[in-house]
Amino acid sequence: MSVGGDLLHGEDLEDDLLDEWSVRSIVTTLVPLLAVLSVLQMVSGTVLESYEEQLLKNPALLVLVPVMIGTAGNLGSIMCARLSTQLHLGTLEFSPSNPNIRANVGAVLGLAATVFVLLGLASWGIGRALGGTLGLGTLLLITMVSGMLLAVWVVVVSSVSVYASYRLGYDPDDTTIPVVTNVCDITGVLILFGVVGLVL
Repeated sequence: MSVGGDLLHGEDLEDDLLDEWSVRSIVTTLVPLLAVLSVLQMVSGTVLESYEEQLLKNPALLVLVPVMIGTAGNLGSIMCARLSTQLHLGTLEFSPSNPNIRANVGAVLGLAATVFVLLGLASWGIGRALGGTLGLGTLLLITMVSGMLLAVWVVVVSSVSVYASYRLGYDPDDTTIPVVTNVCDITGVLILFGVVGLVL
């Protein structure tokens, strides 16, 4: 491993890695980040509360919200983990022409398309059981459009988070997943109800 043209061997490399992975280093990186993200979570809850009337009127949407934002966080975690691993292996180049980037984006979007169709069907069935009136076609349209928009947003946020962490000298394994899951919570709600407002 080389840093600034100097090779690190044996004990020097071990000391460098231990310093990077020390409890103190991880805590000083994550505590400020988690404090900021906690505030973002409170904002997300406030935004969700503003749609309370619409959620109670359409039980299928009430079922849809937590699963959709949870799914977006999971997709973001997958994307971040794959990019971080490739970064550590030295095989990642941040370029749209990079086949590794395209493969990761394709995998996330393909998984999102599959999951959000199943999510639409499940939320429709549960919504009907709870007395909801939204039709299957309408709910699938809402789920697919908002889900795929959110998946594209997840790809963008994940890529930017990994790149920014790398450029700032942080380990993407420590920082990116909390950032992506929290950002997707609030944006997932906004995207979902933006689509609901256009469809209904």
